[in-house]
Amino acid sequence: MALRHFGTAAAVALAVGLGASPALAVTEIQWWHAMTGANNDVIVKLANDFNASQTDYKVIPTYKGNYPDTMNAGIAAFRAGNAPHIMQVFEVGTATMMAATGAVKPVYKLMAEAGEKFDPKIYLPAITGYYSTSKGEMLSFPFNSSSTVMWVNLDELKKANVEIPKTWPETFEAAKKLKAAGHDTCGFSGSWITWVNLEQLSAWHNVPLSSKANGLDGFDTVLEFNGPLQVKHLETLVELQKTKVYDYAGRTNTGEGRFTSGECPLYLTSSAFFGNVKAQAKFNFTAVPMPYYPDVKGAPQNSIIGGASLWVMGGKPAGDYKGVAKFLTFLSDTDRQVYIHKASGYLPITKAAYAKAKEEGFYKDQPYLETPLLELTNKEPTENSRGLRLGNMVQLRDVWAEEIEQALAGKKTAKQALDAAVERGNTMLRQFEKTAVK
Repeated sequence: MALRHFGTAAAVALAVGLGASPALAVTEIQWWHAMTGANNDVIVKLANDFNASQTDYKVIPTYKGNYPDTMNAGIAAFRAGNAPHIMQVFEVGTATMMAATGAVKPVYKLMAEAGEKFDPKIYLPAITGYYSTSKGEMLSFPFNSSSTVMWVNLDELKKANVEIPKTWPETFEAAKKLKAAGHDTCGFSGSWITWVNLEQLSAWHNVPLSSKANGLDGFDTVLEFNGPLQVKHLETLVELQKTKVYDYAGRTNTGEGRFTSGECPLYLTSSAFFGNVKAQAKFNFTAVPMPYYPDVKGAPQNSIIGGASLWVMGGKPAGDYKGVAKFLTFLSDTDRQVYIHKASGYLPITKAAYAKAKEEGFYKDQPYLETPLLELTNKEPTENSRGLRLGNMVQLRDVWAEEIEQALAGKKTAKQALDAAVERGNTMLRQFEKTAVK
């Protein structure tokens, strides 16, 4: 035993003498994310820049699949005892993460315990409200926020002598003219079918998606998106699908290449599509606000955010959390936020970064990057447009999309499909309510 003790002591002395201890002191911070393409490049650069800025911590970003895959992988990893430190979760996973008792460490607690300067008021309220308690305590860190916009192929509209549409009726007419001008397979389309055509549509027209302020005021919310506006909208899409004036492009964003290839000259999807549009489009483009129905009183209202936030997972050593907190402070830096905004098209999350981008004249040459910010701040949010917080949202969206697909395929009427989506969704919400923390 004495010999073993001597060997250990000698090894420690040797390590100190050779200066090896600093290398051993680097704490790795695992960051799981869902970014691909140009946005993955931004993630890697942020991690590398942070790692180069200090010597105590090393952030290691790992792509874990799309948003639902990343969230499911993180929850499974937590149960197995090997969760990452930081997990990027899309905005509609907020309720599920809130209800995961012990699995997360709220950001406001993390920053206080780590002694990092942290003021929630420096962030854009339209964004932070989504990720905060009713008391304004931030549960997760806003990272990549976006909103729905309509991407426009300016060259194709010019060829067809079509003005950029502002309303839904104008969009339908523009798409008919574009199809007649040679776009046989797609006058207009879009990604994220439920986000664009149920969630954003409802907020943009100040009608409820569900009760209790779309779930923000309680998990006992009841779905209400089978009203006249939503039914009329789906009926029109079903009719236009028959002639490919509108052509369905899937539940997620896998169809976005139909815009960059030139196939679909009008395309509704996230403002965060910017990086790929800039890299791939061989035509002049812009992004404009979502269309609205002019016969709906007060429309347009304001849009709600998409994108994701960073959740800090529970059960890690205090020393690790110090590194996580420093990384979140690093991300909040004004210049860094301006960089993220310019490189990715995601919104700056701080008021100072938005102001700096404006002061630099950034939007004069690229006005489309301000479009989602103008949508989010178009009007003071109402209980129908503050956001949404529904449990089991990944599964809910699949159910809603399944029913919409039934309508688009002519197997159900729009009303039947939305009635079924509401009924099935409410059953899932009641199941979630039983397990959620009150």
